[in-house]
Amino acid sequence: MHPSDLKDLKIAVVGGGYGGAAAAKALSLLGADVTVYEQASRIREVGAGIGLRPSTMARFRQWGIFEAIAAVSSPSDYFEILSATGEPIMKDSWPAHGEQIHTHLIHRGDFIETLLGVLPEGMVKLGHKLETISDNGDHADLTFADGSSVTADLVVGADGIKSVVRSQLFSDRPPRFSGERAYRAVISVDDAEGMVTDDNLRMYIGAGTKVYLLPLRHRRGVSFDITALCPDDTWSPDASPAEMRRTVEGFDHRIVSITDKLDPATVNVRGVYDIDPVDTWHSDCVALLGDAAHSMLHHQGQGANSAILDAGELADALRTADSVPAALARYQQVRKPITDELQRISRQGWSEGELDDVFPGQKSATIGTEG
Repeated sequence: MHPSDLKDLKIAVVGGGYGGAAAAKALSLLGADVTVYEQASRIREVGAGIGLRPSTMARFRQWGIFEAIAAVSSPSDYFEILSATGEPIMKDSWPAHGEQIHTHLIHRGDFIETLLGVLPEGMVKLGHKLETISDNGDHADLTFADGSSVTADLVVGADGIKSVVRSQLFSDRPPRFSGERAYRAVISVDDAEGMVTDDNLRMYIGAGTKVYLLPLRHRRGVSFDITALCPDDTWSPDASPAEMRRTVEGFDHRIVSITDKLDPATVNVRGVYDIDPVDTWHSDCVALLGDAAHSMLHHQGQGANSAILDAGELADALRTADSVPAALARYQQVRKPITDELQRISRQGWSEGELDDVFPGQKSATIGTEG
């Protein structure tokens, strides 16, 4: 699109998480008039650590924010998979992207705080919970719970796994329970029982349980994540020390010790959900992005990365296409085959035997198996 057309483009981004903040940054660099509408009165990211892949870091360099992200993250050379008791299974370097060779490990809170910090003051409007969206072909109308409303030439639905934009315009299918529960905490490196001595991610695999240790050197901490098969689909259950201890039975005694010492009040516990692939992500003036378009399980560590790459491709498409509808069509054409495959792979987390132990006689498409 011509620079003057982009400058006149009014864009409303619904959601101020990773995807929404990244989209706001990328789209504002085009010269468009961008506003982010976030339902929370303050943005507070709970959970633990994630890895930003080289392709993601390359986008940050393109947008001029690489140094800001690097300042609150730790470069990692490789990842390693081990058995529950520590026998090596595989070790590999992160896939490089041009000159970018490191994955950067970062706490979720530091990541979103930094992303929002590089946006112009006033671009993010907090306390705006979307209630309705009306697609009028060449523009869309948004109404919020506080009674306010806006009209935009382009709406980017980056409002997460429970997306209002998706459910009202593209797919009303609810999130899908994976048959898993995740326990996440950040501990001091001094409490990691000597298991973390460098900046590389390690995953320990036992029967029906995976344990991730992700170093956060910039915090002198470690993201400790237990993901276990569980038939209870409660979205946000309480942390039970006895339940957590059962998930790591048979693991390295140091992992058991770390688990025993966790303060339940500091553990983020959640049922693990994703969504089925959405057939269409866009109309002529509305597009989905990130978890709203393709929420996926965390086994491949691609959720946040996919949202950032969505934002980059959306900006590229708007820059090069002749119109907003053509740009949105190109955006989906490029990104959807990639995220469909990542969603599929992320569901292949467990063997038939593991599933039989937890879900006897209940194997179905709603629970992932090894492909």
